[in-house]
Amino acid sequence: MKLLNEILTYNEQFVAEKKYEEFVTTKFPNKRMVILTCMDTRLLELLPKALNVGNGDVKLVKNAGALIMHPFGSIMRSILIAIYELQAEEVFIIGHHDCGMSGIKAENVMGKMRERGIKKEMLETLAYSGINIADWLHGFNNVSESVAHSVDIVKKHPLLPADIPVHGLVIDPETGKLDLVVNGYKD
Repeated sequence: MKLLNEILTYNEQFVAEKKYEEFVTTKFPNKRMVILTCMDTRLLELLPKALNVGNGDVKLVKNAGALIMHPFGSIMRSILIAIYELQAEEVFIIGHHDCGMSGIKAENVMGKMRERGIKKEMLETLAYSGINIADWLHGFNNVSESVAHSVDIVKKHPLLPADIPVHGLVIDPETGKLDLVVNGYKD
C-alpha cells in the first residue's frame, strides 16, 4: 500500500470517530511563545514533553538544523507573524546534538542530487544565475554556535520589537536535557 493511501484511509476513520476533538484549540499560543527547532524525527514528541508544552501552547516552526539562513526568508517571516499576529511574546531557537546538518558537506548533497537525476548543467545554470547552491546547502560544525548565530539574526532583526526575549537552547535528542546557550532575559 502506498503511504498516501494509508494516510487517507486512517484520516477518514480519525475524522469519522471525532478523534480530533481532543486537539481543539485556538490559533493563539497559550504560552505566548514561538519555537524554531529542527525537523529531526526524534524531536517530534520528545521536544514538547521536555519543554512541558502541548497542543495549543506554542507556535512551532521547523526546518533542517533550526537554521535561519536569511533575515528576510520564510523562517524569520514566520517568527514575526507569530509575534505580530498570533500574540507570541518570546522566541526560542532550539537546536539539538547529533544533528544531520552538523558537518554536512554541500558537495556530498549535490553529488546525491546528480545521482538522483539532477543534471550537472542545472547546477551550473543556477550558479550562473547567482545562486550559490553550496552556500545554500551548508550546515554547521558546532550546534551551540549555530543556535547563537540564529538567535543573533532574530535579535538584530530591524522588525523585531525590542521587548521580545530571544533564547537559544540545545536539546539532547535521547534524554531531552536542555543546555542553555543564550538567555534572552539577560541581553
